Amino acid sequence: MKFSEAWLRTWVDPELDAAGLAHVLTMGGLEVEALSPSAPPFDQVVVGQVLSVEKHPQADRLNCLMVDVGTAEPLPIVCGAPNVAVGMKAPCALVGAVLPGGLAIRAARVRGIESQGMMCSARELGLSEESEGLLVLGAQAPVGQSVRAWLDLDDQQFTLKLTPNRADCLSLRGVAREVAALTRCPLHRPDFAPTASNPEFGVRAVRIEASDGCARYGGRRIRLERPDQPTPDWMVRRLERAGLRAKALVVDVTNYVMLELGQPLHAFADAALTGNLSVRWAQEGESLTVLSGQTLALTGDLLVVADETAPQALAGLMGGQHSAVSAQTRDIFLEAAWFSPVALAGRARRLGLASEAAFRFERGVDASLTLEALERATQLLLDCAGGEAGPVLDLVHPEKLPQRLPVRVRSDRVRRLLGFEVAADTMQQILTRLGVRLEGDGEDWTATAPTWRVDLEREVDYVEEIARCVGYDQIPMQVPKAPLRAIHLPERQRSRQVVAQRLQARGFQEVITYSFVSSEGERHLAMQPSPLELINPLSQDLAVLRSTLSVGLMETLGFNLKRKQEQVRIFEWGRCFLPAPDADGLCAQPLRLGGLWYGTRFPEQWGIKSEPADFFDLKGVVEELLPPGASFVSIQHPALHPGRSAEVRWNGQSIGWVGELHPRLGSVYDLSRMPLLFELEWAPLALEAWPEYRPTPRFQPVRRDLALVVEKDVPATAVLDALRSAAPENVDSVLLFDVYQGAGVEEGKKSLAFCVKIQDTERSSTEGELEQICQELIRIAEHRFGAVLR
Repeated sequence: MKFSEAWLRTWVDPELDAAGLAHVLTMGGLEVEALSPSAPPFDQVVVGQVLSVEKHPQADRLNCLMVDVGTAEPLPIVCGAPNVAVGMKAPCALVGAVLPGGLAIRAARVRGIESQGMMCSARELGLSEESEGLLVLGAQAPVGQSVRAWLDLDDQQFTLKLTPNRADCLSLRGVAREVAALTRCPLHRPDFAPTASNPEFGVRAVRIEASDGCARYGGRRIRLERPDQPTPDWMVRRLERAGLRAKALVVDVTNYVMLELGQPLHAFADAALTGNLSVRWAQEGESLTVLSGQTLALTGDLLVVADETAPQALAGLMGGQHSAVSAQTRDIFLEAAWFSPVALAGRARRLGLASEAAFRFERGVDASLTLEALERATQLLLDCAGGEAGPVLDLVHPEKLPQRLPVRVRSDRVRRLLGFEVAADTMQQILTRLGVRLEGDGEDWTATAPTWRVDLEREVDYVEEIARCVGYDQIPMQVPKAPLRAIHLPERQRSRQVVAQRLQARGFQEVITYSFVSSEGERHLAMQPSPLELINPLSQDLAVLRSTLSVGLMETLGFNLKRKQEQVRIFEWGRCFLPAPDADGLCAQPLRLGGLWYGTRFPEQWGIKSEPADFFDLKGVVEELLPPGASFVSIQHPALHPGRSAEVRWNGQSIGWVGELHPRLGSVYDLSRMPLLFELEWAPLALEAWPEYRPTPRFQPVRRDLALVVEKDVPATAVLDALRSAAPENVDSVLLFDVYQGAGVEEGKKSLAFCVKIQDTERSSTEGELEQICQELIRIAEHRFGAVLR
């Protein structure tokens, strides 16, 4: 919400400067996002009137002017503006003036002709980025007066960052109400009386056929005498400083009333309407060309205002071109209605329309404003263009309008929730200033919110109102009385921090990506791509809920590669969303840990040859995170390389996967080498092994290497697991350190080399005992896998 300080002070004028007013609004819950001057600084620029214009004798594009600036004698000025004319009034910078950008005005001779100043355009004064000539001032501008004073250029522009629940502050009156309540200043409402109507005009008949979408509809016919009259300068300035561009009188007046009171209006060209109007849901097959030039195919969930031939406007969103008004339109039908936020929510975004009216209707407009806004717009139109107005039409379905239900507010509960003392009289005064109707005495009231406050529904809402009007900066600082105790996890539970530290020690960085992803990313990377689609997505790139963390990780990789980051190691915790329902009938939302490794095994350095990271590098990282007893099994994942991927299993269940991206996806993501990915369920990773006591060995370990030849299809992991499970207690570890196929090994087979580390804590093992252990392990391998000792 944008507005000018000068406009606001016509409603409420506290004894605060602009910065102080911004502080009060921010501390009252209406954050001032920006406070900027309406014009850059400049001085000694006055209103000048051109008395004569003659061609410069030495230059075709220059003119020699005599300009009245309110002094005894007119000033000679050389000017090259194409729109200069006798009698016009424009800004004139006097000798000694300093314009924006540091341009100093001095007396000079231009091609031999004396020039005692400079006529200025809007761009030269910093009022516009573009201009085609001198800034034309109105005929009422007094010659010799400061341009800053005449155009009110010392004004300040406020930009509020409003939360969606404060739709009442999307108008000057709404903001003024807040300032009056926060500063205890009186509120001054512009004076205007209802316009006398001419019954000869008649009332255009309107039917509300969709009362669940439109519970109130007002309108009247207006005939303008001079519809081509320009919009008054004061209104143009207020519109522009509120972020709207002035167009034509009727459109500007409807925009002005919307900004002033908060009620969107729409004007139809009355002659373009056929028969009676109806507010109804669109019918399949209907279309409408709107003011933006788009031709829209209408669907049954769109609310329209239609005559007896076709829809003429998308209700609350945008009018149609067929019934649009122009500067020559004399007869208009002015509409002011209340449309339900539910009926309009998301429609403008879906249709690709940007509309100030839709922005307000979606958040909730005061249903009592329609007649007041009609009268205010009628007054402004007739004051500017003359004419007469017909009777007012007001159709209401009161049962469909929002109801303000009474809520119990207890002062002791207010104090308990706020945590500091507030007098009951202070609470009562604050709520009364906000327009809340209170019933009851003492410290217990029944509160009814005003019609413009759609967000006050519960007792805690009123507590918040009291807190922000007291001032968040006035809340006393108190040391918490509750003792702080460290939260200790159970001995077998591992925290995220521990896992994060392990990954960070291996060069990984944590990232956070969106839960909303593109359907294309899900199709490429999901194990079983059947995503949960959003009914109202923010964009096509955020159209589905993710079922895998890989989509966000790959997008992060692409972002880094575009910025020449060749080493990327990232991980993320996040919820995934699966179509399979859980016990509550909702979609399953498991918490998972995902990671990605792209680039070389080690950072670039002179002492180590640069080699790309492979599957086993990432597998080693994953093994550090897994609970005891986890194993790897080869799988066929649609997004992973068929020979460089594995499923992670624990207690007979799959808890994740690890692997290299499938080469066919390289072109999709524009990759020269494939990244490594993993994704694991968090619940098993949070389990820590029981700590076990083991005495410090007093004897040296003994190493025995076993090279076993097995069929090449036999998984090395299966042989390793079998040897470990069969090893006696004095075997400290069994490790696989080599896999070989080639000369010396029969074709179709492979050699697996294991290191068996034997260490007894009580005594040294004899050679016979060592031989017996090795023979037992060989026997197990022969029996289970048909292995032979190499």
